[in-house]
Amino acid sequence: MEQVEKAPSNIVVSTILLSKPGIIVSVAFTGFAGMVLASRALPDLTTIVITMLALLLSAAGSAILNNVLDKQIDLLMNRLSKRAQALESVGEKTAIFIASLFIIISLFLSFYYLNYITALLIIAAILSYTLLYTLYLKRSSPYGTILGGLPGALPVLIGYAAIQPHIGLDGYILFAFMMLWQPPHFWALAQKYKLDYKKAGVPVMPVAMGAKFTNIMILIYSISLLPLSLSFWFLGYTSAYFAILALIFGGYFEYTIIRSTMTNSGYGKAFAISIIYMLAIMAALILDLSFGSTASAVTTLY
Repeated sequence: MEQVEKAPSNIVVSTILLSKPGIIVSVAFTGFAGMVLASRALPDLTTIVITMLALLLSAAGSAILNNVLDKQIDLLMNRLSKRAQALESVGEKTAIFIASLFIIISLFLSFYYLNYITALLIIAAILSYTLLYTLYLKRSSPYGTILGGLPGALPVLIGYAAIQPHIGLDGYILFAFMMLWQPPHFWALAQKYKLDYKKAGVPVMPVAMGAKFTNIMILIYSISLLPLSLSFWFLGYTSAYFAILALIFGGYFEYTIIRSTMTNSGYGKAFAISIIYMLAIMAALILDLSFGSTASAVTTLY
């Protein structure tokens, strides 16, 4: 008989598990990319630290609340069994208290040390994840993932607004990139675990619409990402070096997606590569703008 691995009983370790550390690190990194995009260079250290803390705490608090709200669903899904056990170890009331504390501190930091636009965007991210997505979109429609990408895309605007409250076209392009990236990223995961989702009664696209239709949607959304990433270079926000990296990363990502959808297999790899691709684009943007601005300054001096 297969035994389910138990989550650690330590409340600190269990709380970290409930905060979805992989996701909150990605949230912080995309938020940092938004900061660099807004400043066209590395921002000052104080602003970086405050903004990262606000993002990490709000994302962690939202994730913990998501676990509480999704408790019944998580119990029915094998891949989320450790998360359900971690919630049992921490306790629902304690989890809600910790999540609320994290969110309050995050909003205090953003309102007091940053600006009200940043704070409002953080509130929007929290509400769109815990209420809009978790309680409604996820449970009601296979297309919920599309609008459900909002909380995952808002961090780039939060980071941007921490530097420049008046968000420019470049900020909205990065936001659009994240919105279009998330559906194929999630649908690949849903393809792999569609039996789990079906068992839990969650109408994800592979369950409601079938694998073939889902693969078509994955392809459509993934194809849109390469030209969108190249628009940063085309519109003059980045150098040709970024464009070259975007072509390389985007080409490999698309190759992986096409191979997965054509063979109706390898969705776990496609999911992992999608994460690497998104982080690589963010890293390329950060490096190009940071070192590009430094190179321009040196050229000007001499």
